[in-house]
Amino acid sequence: MTEQPDTTDTTDTTDTIGLRITRFLPATPDEVFDAYTDADKQKIWFSILDEKPGIVDIHVDLRVGGKQTAVWGPDADTLFHETQTFLEIDRPHRLVTESTGGGPDGSAMTTHIEVTFDAQDDGCLVTVVQTGFPAVEVRDFFSQEVWNGAFARVEAYLRTQHA
Repeated sequence: MTEQPDTTDTTDTTDTIGLRITRFLPATPDEVFDAYTDADKQKIWFSILDEKPGIVDIHVDLRVGGKQTAVWGPDADTLFHETQTFLEIDRPHRLVTESTGGGPDGSAMTTHIEVTFDAQDDGCLVTVVQTGFPAVEVRDFFSQEVWNGAFARVEAYLRTQHA
């Protein structure tokens, strides 16, 4: 298998704070796209690496103008939430959303997310470009923690499907 190196780039201009992350996943673009957008599959991978089950509630209306709503966390007092509005859907190649989310502390933000799914030898190279972060520190948290955690969970889920 020829794996591409995972990369993370950060971009800052006077207009926007953003990131670009690539990750190789061991599945076809169709399988990765479906794992990323199917509510039942997300409910599995959202908690696949957790030691004890938490709360995961996801609903997806996968159409342009449709929404994905997600609420998750370790317990009812520590919930995160996100609503993504689908702006572009080109299954299994590209997905563009506007994402509004927040955490248990009441914080909230809206960002623009573009995800591409490119066939690579024995798998899929996923590229995420996310812009509109309110601060560099928030962007850095997403590039180091949020996306790496999501990719690790999706990869663990995909590996269980190919076992």
